[in-house]
Amino acid sequence: MKVLIIGYGSIGKRHEEVLQRFENVNRIDIITKQTCNDKVVYNSLEKVPDLNIYDYFIIASETKKHYEQLRYLETKVSNKLIFCEKPLFETKKELKIENNRVFIGYVLRFHPLLKKLTQLLKDQKILSANINCGQYLPTWRLDTDYRNSYSAKKDEGGGVLLDLSHEIDYIQMLFGKMQEIKSYQLKISDLEIDSDDLTTLIGKTEKKIIINLSIDYISKITTRKMLVHTDENSFELDFILNRLLKKDKNGVEEVFSFSDLERNFMFEEMHISILGDKQGSCSYEEGLSVMDTIALIQEQNR
Repeated sequence: MKVLIIGYGSIGKRHEEVLQRFENVNRIDIITKQTCNDKVVYNSLEKVPDLNIYDYFIIASETKKHYEQLRYLETKVSNKLIFCEKPLFETKKELKIENNRVFIGYVLRFHPLLKKLTQLLKDQKILSANINCGQYLPTWRLDTDYRNSYSAKKDEGGGVLLDLSHEIDYIQMLFGKMQEIKSYQLKISDLEIDSDDLTTLIGKTEKKIIINLSIDYISKITTRKMLVHTDENSFELDFILNRLLKKDKNGVEEVFSFSDLERNFMFEEMHISILGDKQGSCSYEEGLSVMDTIALIQEQNR
């Protein structure tokens, strides 16, 4: 299998690291303006002499480039697998995919405790969910000045709403599409950025489940938690501690943990799924559904 990685920043390099472990992957080429002496490198998609030799395309470029790169591939190749990093676009766009199969990089779907929670919620009446995710932006990438990162720049597809759209994806996967939303998308801190550093909302899904979501770049205490209430139980999933707590009406607790989660485990599971049975992977249609919700929040806060 031949792979073409489009974009060779930290996330593109991570995908290469993961895919190099796959026995059926015998070639990985790169599109980047960087100099890589030991690799086959092209400066742009248009410079690749024959795109049809590749079986699997990885779009790992800046969010603002996703639309044009995906559109170009859709016109040039057929019956290929295309992976696009999240979010799909910087805002809602119309692009029909008919010639290829596209999947979106919502890797948290493959967290073992999120999968466990999905099982535990089956046949339960879900009442509400509270989701909180925050980390101080200057601590995200210690080898990069946060002011120079795409996260800091609205016109490059930065901002916490787009960066942390994982939360919107798994909300809609577990609880149904968001329909009624009241949101705030703001820049409230002293960070030297022009993108949003806080997005918070309350809403209701198509399954009538109440959602409270807050995501930010400003929390000095790194947090990524979900609290779900059902008629019978409450569940707290802490993605930082890799711990899932279940507590019933009688106060009986059950704890599930995954303390030795390997760095690339979820990425590997995601690619195995996309290259295999496709189960659990975020489809193009689901990625568009996330963009619908993002566009609604963006429109409310213009």
